[in-house]
Amino acid sequence: MAIGVMSLLGFQLVDSAFVARLGTVALAAQSFTFPITFLMIGVQVGLGIAIAALISRAIGAGEEQRARRLGSLVLFGGAAAIGVLAILLWLFHVPLFRQLGAEGEALELIGEYWPVQLLANWFAALLYFGYTLFRAHNNTRLPGLLMVVTSALNLVFDPLLIFGVGGWTGLGLPGAAWATTLAFTIGLMLVGWRLSQRNWLSLTGLPGEARRSTGAFAVIAGPAMLSQLMPALSAMTATALIASLGEQAVAAWGLASRLETVSLMLVLGLTMSLPPWLGHCYGAGNWPRIRALMSIAFQAVIVWQLLLGVVMALAAPWVAQALASDEAVRSGLTWLMRAMLPSYAFLGLCMLVVSASNALGWPLRAMMISFARLFVCYLPCIALGVLAGEMAWVGLGAALGNALAGTMAWLAFRRSMAGVPVRAVAR
Repeated sequence: MAIGVMSLLGFQLVDSAFVARLGTVALAAQSFTFPITFLMIGVQVGLGIAIAALISRAIGAGEEQRARRLGSLVLFGGAAAIGVLAILLWLFHVPLFRQLGAEGEALELIGEYWPVQLLANWFAALLYFGYTLFRAHNNTRLPGLLMVVTSALNLVFDPLLIFGVGGWTGLGLPGAAWATTLAFTIGLMLVGWRLSQRNWLSLTGLPGEARRSTGAFAVIAGPAMLSQLMPALSAMTATALIASLGEQAVAAWGLASRLETVSLMLVLGLTMSLPPWLGHCYGAGNWPRIRALMSIAFQAVIVWQLLLGVVMALAAPWVAQALASDEAVRSGLTWLMRAMLPSYAFLGLCMLVVSASNALGWPLRAMMISFARLFVCYLPCIALGVLAGEMAWVGLGAALGNALAGTMAWLAFRRSMAGVPVRAVAR
């Protein structure tokens, strides 16, 4: 899953590098859409967390038929929910992006780019729900492989559709969204083909299962969705704050956001693959195994993120030069990388705790940790950096917020585990 996440987020970073060749305004326009895309991802991930938790628990308890019914519900219900959200985000996109600080030429470019990107986001959600079924059945290999395949396809389509080929001049910024849409369409066809070979779905008894599972689903999905939506709201607020420093600052922040997700590939891989495993252990009452899994995950994240963060911070000037052509954007990105990347060791701890808490039946706790991370630790520190008027201080503020959040989450998880059985309890 980490390899798949790396490829998926890597193509998004390269996608932004291609867009940067269209100019600072185009890169800023794309960067304004990132928080809204995170909003859609938050909804789909919240739904996926709930369904994955219910399916993995049903499998752990030996309820195979119920797991099949839940699998069908996530595909149909998730597709409808994200589709409605996409329509609403298109209808109200002008006032929404104006609130984020977009104006003039950037707003016009968003109007051309956003409808196609919404279609790509919907296809991405459908793919995610398909991946959720495989992960709930402890199959992470296929989702990881398909992430690599769709990423490779997108890298091939990106330059062709953005810049054109031969005598065709290309589509410009919308071409990036069309490339993603085409790649995800092929990915959906492959997922559908592989699902047709599995006995993981059932079309019988869905109304009854929906009534039976609504309460348990809401208990997990509600807080999980809020936990996932809070990063999107935080990203929107951060973008609005940084917009006061100019379009170059927004462009640099957008590239830093892409680098953040790429550098967190191991953490994101763990947050996708670990919860089903924890859910199986939870269903079987095997708390010692849960403790062992979380200990390994914490150690892996700290070591990996610190090493990667230091290396990337040292290489920041060269990475910024490769990603951006504007001098002000390169300078801002360099300072952000130096300050923020090593702090992702703390951010990774916090993300693991939130993911594990949802899988272990503590969704409200996960929601409160997410809220504290973003609105108590992260955003106030970024706001102080913006007040200082320099991207270097913005990066230092974000790093401080990550350190505070990671420490708080780790202490909260230790306190939660102190109240669970020390020995395995058979169920």
